[in-house]
Amino acid sequence: MRIIPAIDIIDGKCVRLSQGDYNQKTVYNEDPLEVAKEFEANGIRHLHLVDLDGAKSAHVVNWKVLERIAGETGLQVDFGGGVKTDEDIKIVFESGAKQVTGGSIAVKDAETFEGWISNYGSHKIILGADAKDGRIATHGWLESSELEVVSFIKEWNKKRIEYVICTDIAKDGMLSGPSYELYKEILSLHKPSDKDKKVLHQVQNDIKLIASGGVAVADDLHRLRDMGCEGAIVGKAFYEGRISFKELREFV
Repeated sequence: MRIIPAIDIIDGKCVRLSQGDYNQKTVYNEDPLEVAKEFEANGIRHLHLVDLDGAKSAHVVNWKVLERIAGETGLQVDFGGGVKTDEDIKIVFESGAKQVTGGSIAVKDAETFEGWISNYGSHKIILGADAKDGRIATHGWLESSELEVVSFIKEWNKKRIEYVICTDIAKDGMLSGPSYELYKEILSLHKPSDKDKKVLHQVQNDIKLIASGGVAVADDLHRLRDMGCEGAIVGKAFYEGRISFKELREFV
């Protein structure tokens, strides 16, 4: 399982929110590049970079931060937040991202998002499935939809999506443990029972699930790995010293 530390950006700074609330913001470092270099120095190879200003304003804002991190480290960066147009995604890839995460765009403009999968390949595009009370939330988690999260992922899997980052917003930043039951249900999508063979023709790729939100201790990471998650995003638990670099290195 890949360990993917998260750096969330507001005003160019490394921050963390609680449950996606922009009013519950903690600044951990004025310079995200400094944080990224520390991750790399400790053997980490991947990074989840989120433009929270972009998510709120519906266009990419902090691409310069991405450019610096991609240019001055060897980290494989996936970038999300505010990627809404063909121009946005072009800027992000040109700035050094290896993958792009789209959440709101997959809800509001499915045609464009599907075009990205075709143009860039399913290995480059991640579906951001952010769940609030079992429903998909959009626009930096400020808006809710009527889309049920597991069905939403299943429909996009039919359209060749492989990588999915799923965050239970109620868990994010709360250090209360991940949404194991939700992840179990998502992972079961590409493991149909013998009694349900008709599902086989509907699912195009194995889902590479990246768990996000709620990780509090290293045992959470072990459990997510044992469940079959392809990756796990670590944020507040690391920044507040609940998980050490030594524990993260066990997975590298």
